[in-house]
Amino acid sequence: MLRHLSRPVATVLIWQLVATAAAALGAGLLAGQHGAISAAAGGLVSMVAGLVAAFVAARGNAKSAGGVLLAALRAEGVKIALSVILLWLVFATYQDVVAIAFIASFLATMLIFAMAFFVRET
Repeated sequence: MLRHLSRPVATVLIWQLVATAAAALGAGLLAGQHGAISAAAGGLVSMVAGLVAAFVAARGNAKSAGGVLLAALRAEGVKIALSVILLWLVFATYQDVVAIAFIASFLATMLIFAMAFFVRET
């Protein structure tokens, strides 16, 4: 399933994975085990939401500029909704979350996903 992703999305997912690992390592050194888990969870929330949004966008069968725009907006809406749900789920279920590590990792990986626009398809 993942091998059908476009090159920009696959490249950005790898960047997100590396950033999440680095954030988890750094948070682990600074805040211990719960910091590492929190940073990993923040990165994974962003990665899952971005991956689902990419699949939603790819599923669209747009034949016009308006259709492409609608598919992109639908994918972005799915990404935002899923991000909010997953963020709430982590805060609601993980009592020892280190909020700064969780949010920092989430924001960093969300920004990295936005860079998919700059990755060439070739």
